[in-house]
Amino acid sequence: MEDLKLLIVDDEPHIRMLLEQTLEDLEDQDVELLVATNGQEAFDIIQNEKPQLVFLDVMMPKMNGFEVCQKVKKELNMDDIHIILLTAKGQEADKEKGLSMGANEYMTKPFDPDSIVDKAVEILDLVMD
Repeated sequence: MEDLKLLIVDDEPHIRMLLEQTLEDLEDQDVELLVATNGQEAFDIIQNEKPQLVFLDVMMPKMNGFEVCQKVKKELNMDDIHIILLTAKGQEADKEKGLSMGANEYMTKPFDPDSIVDKAVEILDLVMD
């Protein structure tokens, strides 16, 4: 079985921490949690580590989530990477932009931690006790 990797990308430390704490139980299922603090770092990690799932913040320094998404999906053609954009912007136009850039899904902040875990379990095809 291939190693499962999940990347958390957010420039806000408390949100990164919340996501890490929310998803840390997945490590028991041999899921490696990776963390990036800006878009450029996220892009580099995605290229090198090829995580199956990325929770990607939209508003970030160096490269925003839309740009990261577009580069990963359109330039690298990494369609097998599931990208969920996380943003405080819940407008329909933002959602459509994200999906047009290649995002698989869109979740607005504040998010329900349980829904984040459920989503990760579903996408990574995990069996939780």
